[in-house]
Amino acid sequence: MATPARFLHPFLPTTRADMEARGWDQLDIIIVSGDAYVDHPAFGPVLIARFLEGRGFKVGIIAQPDWHSADPFKVLGKPRLFFGVAAGNLDSMLNRLTAQKKNRSEDQYSPGGRTNCRPDRATIVYAQRCREAYPDVPIILGGIEASLRRIAHYDYWSDKVRRSILFDAKADLLIFGMGERPVWEVADRMRRGERIDQIRDVRGTAYLINDAEMKVHEADPAKRAADRKTVVLPSYEEVIADKRAFAVMTRDFQMETNPGNARPVAQRHGNRAIYMNSPAQPLEDGVGTSEGAVAMDEMYDLPFNRVPHPMYKERIPAYETVKHSIVLMRGCFGGCTFCSITEHEGRVIQSRSAESVLREVRALRRMGDFRGTITDLGGPTANMYKLKCKSEDIERRCRKLSCVHPGVCENLQTDHGPLIDVMRQVREEEGVKHVFIASGVRYDLAERSPEYVKELAAHHVGGQLSVAPEHVSPRVLEKMKKPGIASFERFQHMFACASEEAGKEQYDIPYFISGHPGSALEDMIDLALWLKQNGKRPRQVQDFIPTPMAVATAMYYSGFDPLKMEPVYTARGLREKRLQKALLLYWNPEQWPLVREALEQAGRKDLIGRGPSALVPPESAGEAERRRRAEERRSN
Repeated sequence: MATPARFLHPFLPTTRADMEARGWDQLDIIIVSGDAYVDHPAFGPVLIARFLEGRGFKVGIIAQPDWHSADPFKVLGKPRLFFGVAAGNLDSMLNRLTAQKKNRSEDQYSPGGRTNCRPDRATIVYAQRCREAYPDVPIILGGIEASLRRIAHYDYWSDKVRRSILFDAKADLLIFGMGERPVWEVADRMRRGERIDQIRDVRGTAYLINDAEMKVHEADPAKRAADRKTVVLPSYEEVIADKRAFAVMTRDFQMETNPGNARPVAQRHGNRAIYMNSPAQPLEDGVGTSEGAVAMDEMYDLPFNRVPHPMYKERIPAYETVKHSIVLMRGCFGGCTFCSITEHEGRVIQSRSAESVLREVRALRRMGDFRGTITDLGGPTANMYKLKCKSEDIERRCRKLSCVHPGVCENLQTDHGPLIDVMRQVREEEGVKHVFIASGVRYDLAERSPEYVKELAAHHVGGQLSVAPEHVSPRVLEKMKKPGIASFERFQHMFACASEEAGKEQYDIPYFISGHPGSALEDMIDLALWLKQNGKRPRQVQDFIPTPMAVATAMYYSGFDPLKMEPVYTARGLREKRLQKALLLYWNPEQWPLVREALEQAGRKDLIGRGPSALVPPESAGEAERRRRAEERRSN
């Protein structure tokens, strides 16, 4: 359908009628996405599509197509340059299944929250259907699912190591990380006549090579960072046969993630291999100053309508979460081992200008349902805006995987002044009543800026502030690459004092992870005791999910810490994972049977009782009878 007049900008074509309304016979590029089409910069495939449109390409969207045949992939006709395929904002397996491998009740990125709107391993399925639809059209994979599955990787949901997604998708090219720079270069070169198989030198891209090509790299592999040669990872065959080799692969791969010094990487799979160029350079801050710049402000100045496509009649839950939020930056230098933000968005912080942020605030004001409340002003973290290494040269040379672990690097500039200025400017903007910060605060950085904490407490918290200490055990926090609990406790005190000074009753809401590598029942008991001593009753608990490519996932699968090559304990069974999670919910009567089981297994029956030091009361007569009946039913 043609775009209704009430929208400021035409939506990207989703039908032939949309193309005809623009006077187009053929599109240059078709983006296939596993998410519903929401015309908002928080939706990655749409951001890429709008970016390419802004650079002069004719781009269309096929959102959540029926994958059971190739026909829905022909709806916009044959693209002149390529299909861009993405599973959506989440890995499709993570989107469907929980840590207990049960189906989720809702798909946040689908109309009405409906499930089954995309296939498992959507990137692979969509690519295969695109190939069936038009066998001669190049296929380029992108998005977080493809990015984090580009080498041999452990897949938690099938409990096995899978080969690079490029082999199964049979695509021509894979773009990893945040894809604006590489997709622009590839699209521009194809527009000028280069074939996809000739484009082999674009940073941030990966492709398959043959046996002879791989032998060249194997004969003369990289030996040190400065040699710029190709790093040869343990092969797919080696890592499925030897878990230590899997850990080595993870370590070697992680060391090549800084665009300033990363070398190309290759991994053999049988008689072929995947070859990865060095990561793409991060986007420039603000408007950009270099020739041919791809900068942050450009992304958010694109003509988004900031609403779902009018074809949808039901709410899209993920959109409801972000529609009145504003992203200040991307990237994260935290290097938490369980998180994929650093691996996908990079360690270099890329920030928007204050002017760009204010332009988006004004665009929000023009939305009919905006009532003056900005629900989040942040990004991957709340307080890394414009934080940088003090020296670009040091940053280019650095091989550390985290700027804040085991302590905040002496070369990291932690001045929160630019962030405070933006916070003030946004809340002073006409029509803005409240500006909340819902992104997680990095408290080891925040405690270095009392002014930021005061500003946060006085103006940007709606009663509850999200923070993520994750654990209290020093050995578990070390495996997570998170600061010690003392840092969180100092921040707690600062925030409480700042809230009192502002005359507000406000609370920090800490998030914790159960079942993380390194965490045994004893560690979770220590965490439960800390929670009780501090009067905390968390209602949202994250059960560790091993997502592809994360360092913690390598620990979970291999039993080794790949960064130290030392053994690490991990709860592998679903039952123990349930017990660990139950300990975080020790206060909930529904969890008491599991908590007692965990305490008995750990030899801590002293914590079962009615005294002030106990975690749970003894089993009541009623509970014992219900348990006996349940056991009888199971035995029958």
